[in-house]
Amino acid sequence: MLDDRAKLLLKTLVERYIADGQPVGSRTLSRTAGLELSPATIRNVMSDLEELGLIASPHTSAGRIPTARGYRLFVDTMLTSRREPFTTPPLSPDQPQKVIANAAAMLSNLSHFVGVVMAPRRPSVFRHIEFMRLSDRRLLVIIVSPDGDVQNRVIFPETDYTPSQLVEASNYINTHFAGLSIEQVRDRLQSEMEKLRGEIASLMQAAVVVSSEVLNEAQDEVVVSGERNLLSVSDFSSDMGQLRRAFDMFEQKAQLMRLLDVSSKAEGVRIFIGGESQLVPVEELSVVSANYEVDGQVVGTLGVIGPTRMPYERMIQIVDITSRLVSNALSGRK
Repeated sequence: MLDDRAKLLLKTLVERYIADGQPVGSRTLSRTAGLELSPATIRNVMSDLEELGLIASPHTSAGRIPTARGYRLFVDTMLTSRREPFTTPPLSPDQPQKVIANAAAMLSNLSHFVGVVMAPRRPSVFRHIEFMRLSDRRLLVIIVSPDGDVQNRVIFPETDYTPSQLVEASNYINTHFAGLSIEQVRDRLQSEMEKLRGEIASLMQAAVVVSSEVLNEAQDEVVVSGERNLLSVSDFSSDMGQLRRAFDMFEQKAQLMRLLDVSSKAEGVRIFIGGESQLVPVEELSVVSANYEVDGQVVGTLGVIGPTRMPYERMIQIVDITSRLVSNALSGRK
């Protein structure tokens, strides 16, 4: 536990480093913190903070900089809610994909860092399923979503079905299960399995597995905007390794998906700080994220990715407001 004096000095040091990007020395802290303490006393407190792993001393300077642990303590206990005025462009609710793209661009433009938005997660629902026999024990499953999107997948069942069996199975599935979510189909299938003939039951199970995979793949999308903004961040321009890892993350998007998926399981604005979170693979990156909703249901996550030395109060405000705008636009509210 830190006493009030140590907390104030840590808060002041983090704020100065965020503002200036330079290691903070004891004289600067003495002037900025407003405490009547001698430089020697401040150096002693800074030494204690360093032993606790909250600040570190770069080799080339007598000043100190925050560590990931120091940023975390600052974010969790020392941020003050201060609303800064800024203008947000309207998000027109005409097309969901356009809303998502515009939101990513808005996050990037307002933050001057990288904006990311995970596309809305829709229920895994199919309108129509059809089986087509390609050869022995090789079937083509054709899945039509409610919006008319068609996806195909080849499966290799253990049984060799006749064309009439495939037609019978398709008719049964489309009559009794079309319009239900894959989760609902799975639940009903378990209770009705004993009533169904063996060939229909096994085709139903195959259809559920394939539909779930196809429909989930179709919506696993992350929109990224403003990656080039990191090129002008001094924290990265001097370390090409960190910059390369950051761009790899934006390119592959798998790590972004995992990070945003974790964010979707929590309420409010969440902050992930590189160096302390395995989900952020780049030490000098932080992520500020929040969920957005459609008609009260959480369907996706958005956020800002930037250097650990970012103005967190402003980023929290930007992410919070953007999540509300996206929720309103996708729900058809003004």
